[in-house]
Amino acid sequence: MEINHTKQAARIQTSVLNAAEKKALVWLANRQPLWVTSDLLTFIGLLGSVTIGAGYALTAISPNFLWLASLGFVINWYGDSLDGTLARVRNTQRPVYGFYLDHTLDCISELVMFLGLGLSPLMDMRIALLIQIAYLLMTINVTINTHLKSEFRLTYAKLGPTEFRLLAIILNTVLVLSSPIRNFEKTVTLFGNTETLTLLDIAGVTVFAIIMIMYTITVINDARAYSKADPKKK
Repeated sequence: MEINHTKQAARIQTSVLNAAEKKALVWLANRQPLWVTSDLLTFIGLLGSVTIGAGYALTAISPNFLWLASLGFVINWYGDSLDGTLARVRNTQRPVYGFYLDHTLDCISELVMFLGLGLSPLMDMRIALLIQIAYLLMTINVTINTHLKSEFRLTYAKLGPTEFRLLAIILNTVLVLSSPIRNFEKTVTLFGNTETLTLLDIAGVTVFAIIMIMYTITVINDARAYSKADPKKK
């Protein structure tokens, strides 16, 4: 199989925690034993995602399983964020293979997490899948831009994966410790149907709307830029 070895895309990271996270990841990478490899860390990240999904799904038994979901976010951060840093520190980068494996497992990880959330009593499965669809749309756009303009954008509005993990852990903690917030419900009528929404349902719809607005603006701006770079033939 012939592989097109194009130049590695520039990583666009402007998140709030980016500077501190980079230092922490390099510190951790320099202290990993030799048997810890980038591939192992990538699969540890996937294990973290499975733990998140299981933790959310098991809240049907007890809300205390939210602690398990939060632990999953920590495991996921450790594996998913450290794999690339370890490769750069050891100078063992495999840009083509690494890009394929990392982002394929990222999509699987997100699906597992959102399915777990949808299986929980905290969020309606339809809303969880809507957020998953929005995430995949953003992922597809980022991947397209990675190849067309060698730019791999990891953050939007100063927020990246690490910030979202931290926000999820904070929300999980609030839900575990506060029964009124966890059991909050609001009945609404949509298109003649009565729906009962939890707090996470409302938050999920809000997140979906925000992602779709960001996606729409990004696509319009990208399309305009590509139109200028590739004008109509006269």
